[in-house]
Amino acid sequence: MLYSKIEGEGQPFLIIHGFLGMSDNWKTLGGQFATQGFQVHMLDMRNHGRSFHTDEFTYEVMANDVLEYCQMNQLDNIVLLGHSMGGKIAMLVSCLQPSLVSKLIVADIGPKFYAPHHDSILAGLLAVDFSQKPSRNQVDEIVSQYITDFGTRQFLLKNLYWEEPGQLAFRFNLPVFINNKSSIGKALPEALQFDNPTLFLRGDKSDYILDDDISLIKHHFPISDIQTITNAGHWLHAENPKDFYDSVLRFIK
Repeated sequence: MLYSKIEGEGQPFLIIHGFLGMSDNWKTLGGQFATQGFQVHMLDMRNHGRSFHTDEFTYEVMANDVLEYCQMNQLDNIVLLGHSMGGKIAMLVSCLQPSLVSKLIVADIGPKFYAPHHDSILAGLLAVDFSQKPSRNQVDEIVSQYITDFGTRQFLLKNLYWEEPGQLAFRFNLPVFINNKSSIGKALPEALQFDNPTLFLRGDKSDYILDDDISLIKHHFPISDIQTITNAGHWLHAENPKDFYDSVLRFIK
């Protein structure tokens, strides 16, 4: 079963991180939501964080992981929030099991197809040779040759951990991501629809959800609202956490 961090008591509120992320990315916001009468479940998806590694990596199997998690923990009437890849998973879960999800929040991703665009990130991560026993600073130096943005590197290097004394490793399953990189951009199947309240949040500096995408969003999610978070790019929950939190709280309350 998926690894999770659970905080608070009340209506179940599941949070699904993005590609190359983990539950730790949501620690602060998850704790805040837990004070508002929710039992917050911050999940690590397969091949991420502390969850299991497997060669299978598709939206179908990841959605099924979430459904199994809910079944095992006897969760229903859930609030479901997903960012980026996690948003795609959350959309699919909601469409497959609409009676499970009371409200859906999708952070900076649409139901459309996205062309592969993580090549430089994957190349930078692949350039790290852990057999040389690099330090954290050395890993950062190597990755910085491919990824110049400091915030993106910080996000990625949160995945570093001590596998044993003196030996760092990444928590995520990099070989499987490289073998399945085209599956990350897959569109939501055209026939699927979710008729419960849905909130799409996009960063004003992000190009993941364009005005041209709104008709497709409304096709899949007829009862949806699309809001823009200012001073934020794709990692809108990290770049403007206050406005992100306020928007989500207004919607779920």
